[in-house]
Amino acid sequence: MSGMPSLGSWRRWRRQATARVIHAAWRRIQQAGTITADTAAGRRFAAFGPGSLIAFPVGAVYGEQWIEIGDGTMLGEQVSVCAGMMPGYDLGPDSVLRIGDRCVIGRGSHIVAHHSIDIGDDVYTGPYVYITDQNHSYADPDLPIGRQWPVNAPVSIGAGTWLGTGVIVLPGAVIGRNVVVAAGSVVRGEIGDRCVVAGVPARVIKGFDPETGWTRSGSGYPSAEAVLSEVLAADPSPSGSGSGPALPESVLPESVLPESVLAGSAVEEPSLADLLLTAVPLEQSLREPRLTDRDS
Repeated sequence: MSGMPSLGSWRRWRRQATARVIHAAWRRIQQAGTITADTAAGRRFAAFGPGSLIAFPVGAVYGEQWIEIGDGTMLGEQVSVCAGMMPGYDLGPDSVLRIGDRCVIGRGSHIVAHHSIDIGDDVYTGPYVYITDQNHSYADPDLPIGRQWPVNAPVSIGAGTWLGTGVIVLPGAVIGRNVVVAAGSVVRGEIGDRCVVAGVPARVIKGFDPETGWTRSGSGYPSAEAVLSEVLAADPSPSGSGSGPALPESVLPESVLPESVLAGSAVEEPSLADLLLTAVPLEQSLREPRLTDRDS
């Protein structure tokens, strides 16, 4: 009896064997459910290049006859590729969604085309990217937005571009070649070639120059030094005697301006140069602490 396995060992062996069977079965299901050019599902597309696949489990896939997928392209698990608002729409004779060769579309991404979406060759995306060429209209303020006719605008993504995790590409966006779009960015409008963009909405933060290479761009986010230089150029006198712009009240409320600055200003409203260059004594910048019943 000493050679017999214990009950605990038998249960562990049974769990491991069950896990191996489940994983093997899941791999077979994944292989069987993957869409390729040789499967019946792949043949429903307007074009489905050799070596391309849509991994299982797939997301929403419909309007295949208006979708083209190039060669060697991979769409990850739970990726949705759709043409039209819902299955059964007639979108005309031409394709409305075109994905190029050797692209990789990240897990859980959605590409929803109604009018025209062009994705170039060698475009990679992170997971959960959303690309669409249609948006709701709100022209009539009295009509529910969901009942107003949507607006279409073509989308183009240049070859070699990389879209980070969670990027949203809005209708009308035109992205150039070899562009990096930072994670979480929202892209609208036109973006040139060979640059890095980030933000909501996305702006160029780095560009490529053949002579200097990759350099940070100040067009989207001007530095404080650049802003101050512009102010001093317009109003070089610390006394405010120049014709520089006065500081808007919305930027710096009057309640926070030191009395010494207000009293010494030669104009009714102090300029931004005055505020930046006038020294404020430390004792004036600190308020006396307010005692409460809890402190007493």
